[in-house]
Formats: sequence, structure tokens, C-alpha cells
Amino acid sequence: MARHYYTVTWDQLHRDARALAWRLHGSGPEDGGWRGIVAVSRGGLIPAAIVARELDCRLVESVSVLTYDEEMRGEPMVIKPATAAGDGSGFLVIDDLADTGSTLRLLRLALPRAHYACVYAKPAGRAAVDSFITEVSQDTWILFPWDTAPQFVAPLARSAPPGADPA
Repeated sequence: MARHYYTVTWDQLHRDARALAWRLHGSGPEDGGWRGIVAVSRGGLIPAAIVARELDCRLVESVSVLTYDEEMRGEPMVIKPATAAGDGSGFLVIDDLADTGSTLRLLRLALPRAHYACVYAKPAGRAAVDSFITEVSQDTWILFPWDTAPQFVAPLARSAPPGADPA
């Protein structure tokens, strides 16, 4: 189980995904732009839609990879390939997070010529991604907006004994 949690709001995700698009803009194939985007389902679907809009990219394919069950990580398995992307030439592969990099390493076998981009990356996943925006520690679990709901939180003074470390 994670030691730290980092909550990402819809606004923050949108800002970070736009920052990723800005970083990727103009860095596509030499013919002037990206041929398409492969969204890694499910976490990469929303960031990919934002990047596609910002880069004016109309061809959006998806690849479905099963890796997590709640916070328990398993071996990644492709359950729906990205057939429209061919070998990945001219395509961006977009995911929300490069955690260990195992998902992206698996996808590189099928799409070796694609450019791999994530909104967030952890140290163990950095080598598997070509572009990212924000790095978080390996022991941090990111709470994405699609996995959370706003709720009441008691004031700190009511939840921690005096002098206790809140972390």
C-alpha cells in the first residue's frame, strides 16, 4: 500500500494535460504533425482527449492494458491492441502515469516507433516514457479525479493528537 497520496483535481489534470500537449506541439514527425494518438485505457483516455484537442489531432485509437486491481499491481496484459497505429510511426501513446514502466515497455513491443508521453511519472517509470510533465515519488499513489469524489474532511485539530506527525 502507498505511503503517500497525491490528489489530482479535474482542473489540475486539465492544466497538466495541456502542458503535455504544449511540450509535444511541434515535436512530431517531420511532415508537420502527429498522425494519431493512442490512448492507453483507461487512465490515458481523458489526457489523450485533451492532448488530441490541443494538437488538433482527429485520429484517436485506444489500447486496453490490464495492470491494476485497485492498488494491487500485476503483470500488464494487452486486452485490446491499437491496430490503427501500425508500428506506431507518427503516433503519440498517451497515458496518465508511468509508474514502473511495465505497461509502456509492453506497448513498445507492438508500437516501437511511437512517442510515449504521460502526464505523471515515477522514478521507476521515467526510462519508459519519452515525455512527461510532473514527477512524483515512487511511494505515492495518485488519486485521479475519476477515482475520487468530494467529501467532508474533518479539521486537522480533530483528527490528529497534538504533537503527532500528520504525514
